[in-house]
Amino acid sequence: MLIKNIRFLLIIVILVSFNLNAEIIEVNFVYIGHEEHPALLGIKQGIDESNLQGQFLNQKYNLEIISENKIQKHNFTKYIAILTTVKSNELKSLAKELTNIPIFNLTDESNELRVNCITNILHITPSNKMKADALKQWQTKIPDSKANPQSWHYSFKKFAARDLNKRFKKNYKTNMDDYSWAGWAAVKMTSDTVARTKIISAKNMLNYLKTKLSFDGQKGSDMNFRVTGQLRQLILLVEDNKVIAEAPIRGIAKPPTLESLGILNCSK
Repeated sequence: MLIKNIRFLLIIVILVSFNLNAEIIEVNFVYIGHEEHPALLGIKQGIDESNLQGQFLNQKYNLEIISENKIQKHNFTKYIAILTTVKSNELKSLAKELTNIPIFNLTDESNELRVNCITNILHITPSNKMKADALKQWQTKIPDSKANPQSWHYSFKKFAARDLNKRFKKNYKTNMDDYSWAGWAAVKMTSDTVARTKIISAKNMLNYLKTKLSFDGQKGSDMNFRVTGQLRQLILLVEDNKVIAEAPIRGIAKPPTLESLGILNCSK
C-alpha cells in the first residue's frame, strides 16, 4: 500500500511540474434560473469537482448566475454552455437566439420540446414519456406497483452513485435529487470533454456532445444524446424511498424508434 501511495504522489508531482508553466484554460458556464433551485446545488458540485481535476490539467471552471429577467441584455459569447431551469417558452426563445451554444435543460419534462428536435437544447432531465415508459415496463412485471420513475435518488448505491450522494450531502447538507443530479451531470459531461479533447469552443462542444459523447454519470452505462436532444439514461423506479428497479427492464424494453417517440421532423 505504501509503494502504491508513493507512486501516486510521484505521478501528481510530475503532472503538476509539467503544467507549472502552461497557460491556464478558463472555461465559463452560466446558470439561468432561481438561486434557490436544487439544480444549482448540483451545478456547484460539478464545478467544484471539475476544478479539483482541473488543478492538474491547468483548467479553471467558472460559473456565473443570472436571473431570467436579465437574459435579453446579457452577452453569452464567453460561455461554453448555458445551464437552465427555465420553462419551455424561454428555452425555445434562448435556443433561437443562441444557436451555437449548448443549452442544458435541467428541469422541463415536456414531450413537446423533444418532438421539436431543437438542435442546441440538450435535455438532461428525462421526458414525461421516458418516465411513463419506464413505469409501464416495470408494471408489466409488477402490475400493482406504485413506483415513481426518477432520474436520480439519494438511496441509489450502485456504480459509485453512493459516493456521489455522500459528497453532495456532505457539501450541501441535503440529499441529491433529480434536479441536482441533472445540474451536476451537465457540468461534468462538459468538463470531462474539455479535459479529454481540449475543446473550449461552444459550437464545437455542442457538436461533440451531440455526436460523440460517452458519459457514465454514476449510472453504470454510457449515456449519449438522441437525435431529439434527450439524454439516454437509466430511469430509477423508486418506492418507499428505495430504488427497487432500473429501466430499461431487461427482457421487456424495446429500442425506441422515431415513430414511437412521436418524432416527425428529426433527421436520423
